Parts: sequence; structure tokens; C-alpha cells
Amino acid sequence: MTIAKKITISDVAQVAGVSVSTVSLVLSGKGRISSATGERVNQAIEHLGFVRNRQAASLRGGHSGVIGLIVSDICAPFYAELTAGITARLESQGRMVFLTQSGDDGEWMLQRLEMLISQGVDGVIIAGPLARGAELRQAADEAGIPLVFASRASHLDEVDLIRPDNMQAAQIITEQLIQRGHQRIAWLGGQSASLTRAERVGGYCATLLKFGLPFHSEWVVECESSQKQAAEAVGVLLRQNPTISAILCYNSVVAMGAWFGLLRAGKQSDESGIERYFEQQVALAAFADVPESALDDIPISWVITPAREMGESLADRILQRIANGTTTLRNQIMSPRLAGKN
Repeated sequence: MTIAKKITISDVAQVAGVSVSTVSLVLSGKGRISSATGERVNQAIEHLGFVRNRQAASLRGGHSGVIGLIVSDICAPFYAELTAGITARLESQGRMVFLTQSGDDGEWMLQRLEMLISQGVDGVIIAGPLARGAELRQAADEAGIPLVFASRASHLDEVDLIRPDNMQAAQIITEQLIQRGHQRIAWLGGQSASLTRAERVGGYCATLLKFGLPFHSEWVVECESSQKQAAEAVGVLLRQNPTISAILCYNSVVAMGAWFGLLRAGKQSDESGIERYFEQQVALAAFADVPESALDDIPISWVITPAREMGESLADRILQRIANGTTTLRNQIMSPRLAGKN
């Protein structure tokens, strides 16, 4: 027996030559849709035999209690912590989270957003790179859906956004190293295309200049988030620049690799030797996206990006947008903190 394919809102949008959000507006009777567009959508509905689901229609009315969450990479520590904060806060308010992963591609994010709109969510949070932020915001505005962004770094001003202060994080951890007597500080990790890395390196360089300390481009080393590559890069860096006394690492993975690389370079074999090597020769500092209680117990100075707190703020923001119907845009920057300091 042949089972007929269920006609979806995406099928209607394709036949009518409009976006999913436009079909959603026609179905819900909200928003400003021209009579010609509305007629085209209704003709596609009739042609395809699309069944208007009463439950979905009520969801499109904004009473679902469901918040859509699009995350570029749920496995990345920053976004995992962010998701935990969002989910905990929303569930404590009796809301449900509809989570989907998009990768870094803006087209996939747009497709995920249209899918969530078609499911009738009350609002959407997007956590990831904002290469197509303006298009995403426009699609949400057309559907009358509140949209809030979270990003590790962003240059966009025309979106409702919460992000960390990467430059300040680099400044305070670099200054801490300087206060401990280090004057020749190198940088390890990240890729040149990363905006997050650019902001952090900018803070690191600005702090060196502020204190009149030397900066050399060869001290800033690119490296993927790989312990093996970080360990190898540290060995090369120290062989070429043996007077470096401290290394600032892009993230915890790079920091752990650097730690192994320093052990290998120092040829230390006992516990006292390890302590002496770190205290007297090379210090490590790094950026962390996890709570202080989850940090590795090794001799590294940490500056913490408050990813979980960001998630809680995002949940509060989307609930405010839903409750008040406001479209006021805010660009909120969350301050970092040194480990051991609240």
C-alpha cells in the first residue's frame, strides 16, 4: 500500500514562491501580507491539499511555551555551557526548548530558523557566527517572531545580541602575567580568520604596548585546537625564542597541549621538577569557557568567559521580548573574570 506524503508548510512555500515565514503569517493571519501574496499562498495550499493543523495554528498564535534554539556547534564548550544556561533558566519558567544544530553556514541557520517558525515557536535564540545576521533578523521580523543572538564575537550592531568581552578578557589576563614579573609574553592558538581570536589578540597586544613591553609578530603563533599541535608549536616557539617567559593560550585545549609541550621541552620527570620549571621558566595562561570548578588542575592562570551566565541572560531577554512585544535592539557585552575572583 502506498502511503501519501504529508504536505508540509515548506512544500507550500516552495510552490507559492515565498518564504516559510510568509506562509506562517498567512496561516496565522498576522503581519502585513499583500492580498496578491496571500492569494498565491492560499492557491498553493488548495493545490497541494495542505491541511491546516489546529494545534499548529494555536502555536503560531504565540502560546506554545516553546523557544527555538539554534546552535552552531553544541560540542564546543562555549556553546554547550551557553545551552545549559539557556535551558535551565527557560525550564525554570515553565518553557520548553526546541534545540537544533546548524553548523557555521548562514544558509543552514536560515533554514533552521524557517523550520522553527513553521513549528510555531514563541521566539528564537541563535548562538553562533552572525555572517547573515541581517537576513535572519529580517526573516524573524516578517514572521513576527522575537529573535535574540548570542555570539563569541560580532561586529553587527543591528541585532539583539549578547556576547563576551574578548578584548577585556585578554587585557586582564595579560596584565596579570605582567604583574607577576613577565615581560616577554607570547601568544599561542586560534586561526587568523577567527574574529574571537582577533579580539583577544588585540587585547593582548594593547596591554603589552600599555606597559611598554616588546611585541614581535613571530611570538603570535596560529594553532588549531589540538593538544598535539599545541605541544609541537610550543617546542618550536621556545627553540626559536628561548627568552620567552610566559605564553597566553587561545583556549583550554591549546593550554593543555602547551603544558605537555613545556614538560617535554623542560625534560622534567618528577613533581618538584615540574613545579620548578613552571615557576622559574615559563608560565601559562588561557581563556576558559567552563565554570571554575571544571578547570583542569594544572598550573595555569585562567580568565573565564561567563558562557552559562550568558545563557541565563539570553533566556531572560527572549522572555522579555515575548512578554512585551518590544523590538528595541540591545548589544550587551558580558564581562570576564579571573579564576578565583568573583
